[in-house]
Amino acid sequence: MLLSALPALLLLAAPQIDRNIVYATPGATKQLLDLYRPAQPQGLLPVVVWIHGGAFRTGSKDQAGNATWLTAHGYAVASINYRLSQEALWPAQLQDCQAAVAWLRAHAADYGLDPARIAAWGPSAGGHLVSTLGLTEAARLRAAVDFFGPTDFLQMDAHALPTGMRHNPADSPESQLVGGAIQDNKDKVARANPITYVTPQAPPFLILHGDQDSLVPVHQSELLHAALKQAGVPVTFYKIVGAGHGGPQFDTPLVRAMVLAFLDLHLNSK
Repeated sequence: MLLSALPALLLLAAPQIDRNIVYATPGATKQLLDLYRPAQPQGLLPVVVWIHGGAFRTGSKDQAGNATWLTAHGYAVASINYRLSQEALWPAQLQDCQAAVAWLRAHAADYGLDPARIAAWGPSAGGHLVSTLGLTEAARLRAAVDFFGPTDFLQMDAHALPTGMRHNPADSPESQLVGGAIQDNKDKVARANPITYVTPQAPPFLILHGDQDSLVPVHQSELLHAALKQAGVPVTFYKIVGAGHGGPQFDTPLVRAMVLAFLDLHLNSK
């Protein structure tokens, strides 16, 4: 009898999901988000905006599995789409992320969200967008979680692993993002570099990166960590020895505990 009741119990614990909410319409395209909320929310919910990776040219809001577990801990998770590089060049991606945060604040009362407690989390290209979003005044994030995101595109090849991806060619993800080979477009690259926007007013950061990342050199996170620390911004940087670009080492009970502790500290502390 207990076993037969188990599926019903699991169903009760499943999050509420509102899918394909239009949060902005840049040009002729609709940008969508999925909103995950606890099955039985207690008061206004802190929000974590999940920004997917995919080299700025692939991926979607459907890749929220690494974040939706937060609903079991009292968080809402908003997983967003944004314009990919074949649709629009930088800074369209950042503008979409900013629009999503603005939409969440404007509609917070409709969904039981706390507009004053919003953080963002993302991997790879999503980590880059999280960092840049967190460092722009418009977003006013309370915290940022960056998993192995690029920062200074111009330094990627100089610090790549011997067998790692090369980023200077015109067909690299970063070159396609800015509309030309990165070394020939240094001004555009600077505007896409989150470190450009570091100020002492930036929100706290949690950064994770594998030291064997063959796509985004770990040096990229080292640069961001150093810039934030120099500005006096609270920042925690974990370098995962032996880890590559993502994978199971970034979704362990220990990593989840670190993320949850960080978010609780900055979104739920009095």
